[in-house]
Amino acid sequence: MESFGALSIETWDAFIAQGATIIMLKVLLLAVAGISAFFVHRYSQQTLTSRLHHEGLPVIRKLILNAGQRLAFPLSGLFAVLVGRLGFWAAGFETPLLDILVQLLLALAFIRMMVYSLRVGIAPGPALKAWEKVISTSVWAIVALHLVGWLPAVEAFMEQLAFTAGDTRFSLWMLAKFIVLCAFYLLLAIWLSGFLEQRMRKSQHINISMQVGLAKISRVVLLFIAIMLALTEAGLNLSSLTVFGGALGVGIGFGLQKIVSNFISGFILLGDRSIRPGDVITVGTTYGLVKQLRARYIVVRNRDGVETLIPNENLVTSEVINWSYSDTRVRVRVPVQISYKDDPEEAMAIMLKAATVSSRVLKIPEPTVNLKEFADSGITLEMRIWLSDPEEGIGSVRSLVNLAIWRGFKEAGITIPYPQRDVHLQDVNALPADV
Repeated sequence: MESFGALSIETWDAFIAQGATIIMLKVLLLAVAGISAFFVHRYSQQTLTSRLHHEGLPVIRKLILNAGQRLAFPLSGLFAVLVGRLGFWAAGFETPLLDILVQLLLALAFIRMMVYSLRVGIAPGPALKAWEKVISTSVWAIVALHLVGWLPAVEAFMEQLAFTAGDTRFSLWMLAKFIVLCAFYLLLAIWLSGFLEQRMRKSQHINISMQVGLAKISRVVLLFIAIMLALTEAGLNLSSLTVFGGALGVGIGFGLQKIVSNFISGFILLGDRSIRPGDVITVGTTYGLVKQLRARYIVVRNRDGVETLIPNENLVTSEVINWSYSDTRVRVRVPVQISYKDDPEEAMAIMLKAATVSSRVLKIPEPTVNLKEFADSGITLEMRIWLSDPEEGIGSVRSLVNLAIWRGFKEAGITIPYPQRDVHLQDVNALPADV
């Protein structure tokens, strides 16, 4: 008789031969184990969730609490079943069904932890969390069918639901197997690409553009390998995908030009290193800091905290101002007009002193003031200062300098003129008659 593994005929016969009283006790034990596991899981979920909402928790403690949320149900149920199983053993009764239930609960705990450990390397989010539950439940369902010995029967039934296209036979079992394997391999590929990206970020010998480029290439290659492995292990002949490949090519030619163009443009930007994360750029009316380089677009964050997604194709085909392409230093111009009655040399000295009010103004190159022109309303002066951090914005520095110039002019009695026009009025009666 098998005490572990499939629910064979001998197992059922041994189970029934134990008598109605023992059967009822085992059913009662299963009910108690299920109810206790449910309440333990519910209480632990509330407790762990409230602790996870606390700010400043260490990363290790968060990982432990998240793992506890996933293991609360199977471990509490396993504890109840093991206690009951020990009691039946002490009374001299065999427990084949409880043995299989122990395996099912252990498999559930192991699969949940394995899938969660794979997801740790990926950026957290509600979508990934939902996929984690789907993958763990699907894998556990297959393992459970194998443990109870029903997997061959289910496989044979799903294999009968099939159709043939050319030389290839497609069945429901092949589809289910492909979905499960594809989800698992894709999760594994994303985790591995995330791990490689983190390792490359820590490297001091690879620049930022190369890091992003290698991360993109590795992710695409790993995802392609994952899909190919899933197709192969599902039993699909890869030669049958030639028709699909032709259809994909036609689709790219008609409706996916922009997507493919943006994807290729992203690799062009990474290859020529014209735009890198951390650069300050201006595209059209958008000015801001490049936060991310994605496969289809880049993320630019402006000084208002607004993030703009700009397609990669626009950066390749249109004019882009990169404020930090080869040098992060930028020059800021501060124009000022003074009256013709004031001394321009005194005003220029006040402006040079005003340039020192902001610590962001560089001393080398040093600030300069030029007399630009003699305008209609006054003398135009222009101060030029240099900054090394354009990502912090230039409006705040210009505002501080202008305020310092205003105070200095006010103390020195220098006036900023209003727009002036001379209007000459003539007597109409004094004009010649032929006018």
